[in-house]
Amino acid sequence: MELAKITKLLDAYFEGNTTLAEEAQLREFFSSGNVPEHLQGYTALFASLQEAKKETFEKEIKLPLESKQNNFWKWSIAASVALLVGISSYMYFNNNGLSAEEEEALMAFNQAKETMFLLSENLNKGTQKVTFINEFSENTATINLINQFTESKNLILK
Repeated sequence: MELAKITKLLDAYFEGNTTLAEEAQLREFFSSGNVPEHLQGYTALFASLQEAKKETFEKEIKLPLESKQNNFWKWSIAASVALLVGISSYMYFNNNGLSAEEEEALMAFNQAKETMFLLSENLNKGTQKVTFINEFSENTATINLINQFTESKNLILK
């Protein structure tokens, strides 16, 4: 295999950019006896990777059995959740609304709101009448102006 291609594959290998086929080519090259001196250091690396592939773990792994204490915790958590759901649903469905103090405050608020609406309606009626009075004042001022003009005209014509 060409030396330039091998060095290019080595660079890609150490950057993590090689495919499985390219890695197989590298393993094959370094397992052969024709490795140049400046690449001899990589021979040990690829040989150790081949050896590591063959290793197996033969000891039996024993998983600890579930203890009764773990079951106790599971059941206590489940019971707590069930109790919490029961109490919250009882409070949600049996809540009769507002307390006496809250109902009294709500009634006072509604009375104040009605009073404000009544005041607003009467104030609007009063402002309408004031508008009519202002129009009346403006019209009387216009009539007075016309009367003065007429009197001035009559004086001039006499």
